[in-house]
Amino acid sequence: MSTNEPAVELPTRRTCGAMDVHRRLLTESESYRIARSEIENQSIELEPLQSIAARGPVRIPVVVHVVSKTAAQNISDAQIESQIAVLNKDFRATNDDIDTVPPVFEPLIGDAEVEFFLADTDPEGRPANGITRTATEVDSFDQNDGVKSAETGGADPWPTQRYLNIWVCALGGGLLGYAQFPGGPVATDGVVITYTAFGTTGTARAPFDLGRTATHEIGHYLNLFHIWGDDGTGCRGSDEVADTPNQGGQNVGMPRFPHVSCGNGPHGDLFMDYMDYTDDAGMVMFTKGQGARMGACLDGVRKQLWTGRAASPAVSALVAPAAAGRWRHSFEEDHDGVRVYRPAGFDFPRARGRGGIEFRPDGSFVDWAIGRGDADEPREGTWVPADDDGRLEVTTVAGGTRTVRVVRFDEDRLELDIGDVAAGGTCGDIILGPGIHTQ
Repeated sequence: MSTNEPAVELPTRRTCGAMDVHRRLLTESESYRIARSEIENQSIELEPLQSIAARGPVRIPVVVHVVSKTAAQNISDAQIESQIAVLNKDFRATNDDIDTVPPVFEPLIGDAEVEFFLADTDPEGRPANGITRTATEVDSFDQNDGVKSAETGGADPWPTQRYLNIWVCALGGGLLGYAQFPGGPVATDGVVITYTAFGTTGTARAPFDLGRTATHEIGHYLNLFHIWGDDGTGCRGSDEVADTPNQGGQNVGMPRFPHVSCGNGPHGDLFMDYMDYTDDAGMVMFTKGQGARMGACLDGVRKQLWTGRAASPAVSALVAPAAAGRWRHSFEEDHDGVRVYRPAGFDFPRARGRGGIEFRPDGSFVDWAIGRGDADEPREGTWVPADDDGRLEVTTVAGGTRTVRVVRFDEDRLELDIGDVAAGGTCGDIILGPGIHTQ
């Protein structure tokens, strides 16, 4: 590892790449567009329930992937631990600087009831410290996800439905960090932070040395938008949170209260919110509404993060790398509410279309539905063990969930009990119902 620092630009004002990633995925991926729409609908349904939720604080396991070309970029365990400490204060509204919130905004302060800890077991159940270290030859990364794959000089994620993956590396172009909103590809899900804006010690550099870049980006990861609604200064955008004032563009640096825009006087912008663009010392709070929106995300599409369990032997065998691959629905053999699948190369009777499923070792899942013209239509999701009796919980990228049980598994036959199937479901869809095309 080199001891010479490459020319990496140190940011002087906050820059976040989350919306660039969001817009790119909206352009490139129909499944992401569908998922985002469904997640927003789910959020509308779940947010009102957050005020009466009795589940208590959610604890999220974190794995930090340190990807470094130089010794300085290989940040210390202590610096990583300082960041976890900041997150636990910021998301519980116990940060020391929360008393800087102007009195008129104090009633808005919300405890998101989210806590974080470095994962103490790896994906195989072995003891771990929640930190991986990877040497790279890449001078700096950008928001195109190169740091998230070993093939492009980064580090592969741990199963993203079970861990919050955070990559710490050198980011170029003055970029502080970025996150992927829920509903995106499983393989790139997580948060990326530049090594000079992570934690409060070591390489952290002012004005981004209080750990608030990670707080901001994890807000995106839990479905929060920028507080001004990302419409420039148009005053028409929305962050989809009712208790944040309308705001005309981002605030940077250290604004003075009040800062009025969009006719929001006399109190003006809530620029001290974590989802604005101020320096670290200027952002100190989430609102109650933002907490409810994050809670809806954690009770929906991100629920598997805090309900993960160890896999039963049957589930472990099904998702082992040697068994990975597509299984076709052998609907002619279904019996007693059990759905039968065969390997893709099986000699099936003739049919117009035949759905299928695929469970992958990394925790991702594909439901191969029957689409237009009887063509295969992949619908992505994730799976986690549900108990030690062969059950697993399957969740679509949009947050729909079904618990299925492995009744039988061997090299040429898979039987699943998927419970009651909704009428009128989509062909081949394990979540919504089968639908069969035959001739």
